[in-house]
Amino acid sequence: MNKKNLKMKEVGNEYMEQYNALLRYVFQVTDQELSSIDWEEKEIIRAKFPTFKRADVIGWFDNDTLVSQVAVYPMQVRIYGKTYCMGGLTGVGTYPEYSNQGLMHKLLETALRKMKQRGQYITYLFPYSIPYYRRKGWEIISNKITYEIADYQLPKNHQVAGDVRRVKYDGEELKETYTKFAMHTHGAILRDDLAWNEYWLWDPDDMMAAIYYNKNNEPDGYIIYWIADEVFHIKDMIFNNEEARVGLWNFVSAHFSMIDKVEGNTYTDEKLSFLLEDSSIKEVISPYYMARIVDFIEFIKEYNFKKSDLETRTWKFILTDPMLEENQGNFCLTIDKNGKATAEKISEHCDDEISIQTMTTMLMGYKRPEYLYKIGRIKADKKIIEMLENSIGQDVPYISDYF
Repeated sequence: MNKKNLKMKEVGNEYMEQYNALLRYVFQVTDQELSSIDWEEKEIIRAKFPTFKRADVIGWFDNDTLVSQVAVYPMQVRIYGKTYCMGGLTGVGTYPEYSNQGLMHKLLETALRKMKQRGQYITYLFPYSIPYYRRKGWEIISNKITYEIADYQLPKNHQVAGDVRRVKYDGEELKETYTKFAMHTHGAILRDDLAWNEYWLWDPDDMMAAIYYNKNNEPDGYIIYWIADEVFHIKDMIFNNEEARVGLWNFVSAHFSMIDKVEGNTYTDEKLSFLLEDSSIKEVISPYYMARIVDFIEFIKEYNFKKSDLETRTWKFILTDPMLEENQGNFCLTIDKNGKATAEKISEHCDDEISIQTMTTMLMGYKRPEYLYKIGRIKADKKIIEMLENSIGQDVPYISDYF
């Protein structure tokens, strides 16, 4: 390898096969895994191509060979009632012989600056290495709960006003139901065609779906599932209220005679076990998505803090960021009584300290200020911590996507 031959540039459509080859190598996607869902190399490229065209892909080239890459999808998310433009970071990989050269650090820095230019003040990613991304300023913001319910543990049927109807899993009805849910769900991705394409990409072909309609014939939730080997697999279940949740579980329980158990995923911050009459089910909680504030000052301008009787709430602190100079230094955060805020750099001395990753997980509601203070992730006095506790929403992000 000759370092003089290495150049960073945008990855055009003509490099699509190299892009996929690098991903398959880095993540060790085998032919056996692909054949298990009836995929072939050309199908992967064909499925990824529409997404690839809309993505901002940059990479390092050794002459004309792609050796390191990142991709950013243009997405939108809901954060405490506000729609943010979000950069969905994916396709991250470097061939091992080119590792430890600082190539990925430079790519991530470049990607973050591009996000800032496009007004994407926050970025999400699914991490292959949590420690690695923490060093770069990302932090965990959501969980995935995997559960297993025996057939005899399924909830009994409870009468509800609406009904459940099976629909096409990739139909417009399902998309409309999700949009209605996502618009009032903190952290949720607002799926356009790009996001839906990624959502379905690695699923089996025999996927099914059903929607719960309330008494006014309005969709209030759905379940996406498939049945194989007497197991009812739930990819995702969303609901806008308790009635819809009960109605969808009535639907699952109606399969009692066909199945031995239910296996599924949920992405809320409430354990499913508590809601079941027989709570002795198997649940595994694991961290899911990570996020990072890209531009702290601009992110704060759009952020909705909780309202207060106080005219103003202020906090002066030192913010650290391992990658972006703009997010480093002394800041003053000012929140008005309506929950609107500004952040500006100041020259005066500050004793309080917080990192960009801790700021991200705190403002996203995944971990509370009090807890972060207790574990030493925030340096501030108790009055400031109390103010932050009263100013930041209680909802934990819901993210059921994969990209």
